[in-house]
Amino acid sequence: MENAILLELFLELDASTPEGLRSELIDGEIVVSPPPEGYHAHCLSEIWRQVTLLSATRMSLSGHKGLAVPREGGRPPDHVIPDATIAPREGRPFRGAPAWMPCDDVAMVVEVTSSRADIDRITKRHCYARAGVPLYLLVDREHETVTLFSEPADEDYGDAHTTAFGKTLPLPEPFAFVLETSELG
Repeated sequence: MENAILLELFLELDASTPEGLRSELIDGEIVVSPPPEGYHAHCLSEIWRQVTLLSATRMSLSGHKGLAVPREGGRPPDHVIPDATIAPREGRPFRGAPAWMPCDDVAMVVEVTSSRADIDRITKRHCYARAGVPLYLLVDREHETVTLFSEPADEDYGDAHTTAFGKTLPLPEPFAFVLETSELG
């Protein structure tokens, strides 16, 4: 499908997506997802609780904030919606941001796997790396692990640290605390 037509179709779909559903344009594919179930929300809530209480820098969180990720070769930008987008509170990064904001001020994105886990494990990881998002935290419910990806370069992250549910995972600056994962299982 021609790139301009695909982007136009996506933007029309995004504007008319029924409430509760999410539509994303990822790697040339339109993906529509249902609302997350309770366990998914529980994982996000636990991470946000720790970020709020323990982070060295005051952070703002947006659940399901649209991010625009440029692509090369005239291809339409990816339009991804992380489960959580976290940015330093200073400057109020989400106030006045467009529906599909650039990733410039984002400190970390968080994804909790759902029915199409490979999108979170692989495809979105590449999107976030390409956008230069410094940290990508993946809660993989199927494998019962949490992985922190860092050092974005081109299409992927140069470093990844994985821990099993119940173990701890250090988060670097600007967070600078140890994430406890026992409540995720």
